[in-house]
Amino acid sequence: MKKIAVLMGGTSSEREVSLQSGGNVAAALAGLGKYEVVAVDLKADDLSAMPADADAVYIALHGGWGENGGAQEALNRLRKPYTGPGAAASRIAMDKVKTKMVLEMAKVPTAKWTLASPGAERPPLPLPLVVKPPCDGSSVGISKVSREEQWKSALALAGSDPALVEEYVPGREFTVAVIDGEAWPVIEIVAKDGWYGYEEKYNSDETRYPFLEDAALAGRLQGIAVDAYRAVGCRGVTRVDFRVSPLGRCYVLELNTSPGFTSHSLVPKAGMKTGLTFAGVCDRILQSADYDR
Repeated sequence: MKKIAVLMGGTSSEREVSLQSGGNVAAALAGLGKYEVVAVDLKADDLSAMPADADAVYIALHGGWGENGGAQEALNRLRKPYTGPGAAASRIAMDKVKTKMVLEMAKVPTAKWTLASPGAERPPLPLPLVVKPPCDGSSVGISKVSREEQWKSALALAGSDPALVEEYVPGREFTVAVIDGEAWPVIEIVAKDGWYGYEEKYNSDETRYPFLEDAALAGRLQGIAVDAYRAVGCRGVTRVDFRVSPLGRCYVLELNTSPGFTSHSLVPKAGMKTGLTFAGVCDRILQSADYDR
């Protein structure tokens, strides 16, 4: 692989985050001195802006067509190796409802959930609960509902029909990066007031990301992360997010098949903990590139 196209931008609500990720990845790969790197800002849901002679593709798109199997299907047709899971796994992981169903069938622990239409008058689960749009990422449109009067505004913010309603699991939040079936070091997410939303994820300097030192808990989380990764049918890199209750029960929240590479992102942090540089993490992910045959 000599000529690498880094796809970024896109048309989803996560466009600005994707531009940050893609810019960082492109600069890192170019800095290695062994690739010709082309940064490709997609402004439509197609590959017309991508150079036809690219040997491989690094997908730094977040959300929408770039993460829901659309870009993956297009690259499969071109037989271009690309980073991250294939089209089928991407479709499942991008849809939180499908993910829940697959995890439950595979007996991977996940929080209780249901669906709610925009006209639902009352919360369908006991409070507190979390309302999420099923197919957005980067914590876009997610709300915690602690009081019944917050319910309708949370549904409106989710902006989808139906919205995913999930029990709120008190306790601690963790994330585990998995690449080619290998789990990297576990990172805890310690957000101010215990809520890790969009602002806490991208704009706050108060959110802390210590590595988990409890070897037993880390091993459990890594094992469950690999189980979730395999259940969904992932390959390449995927980030698996967790909540752990005060009783030590671990629940998978979701899988992210195109994790961020911004200054606040956690996959590069985990990879660097293994001894890689930031550019080395990008290169390791690039080396896992493949397409569906």
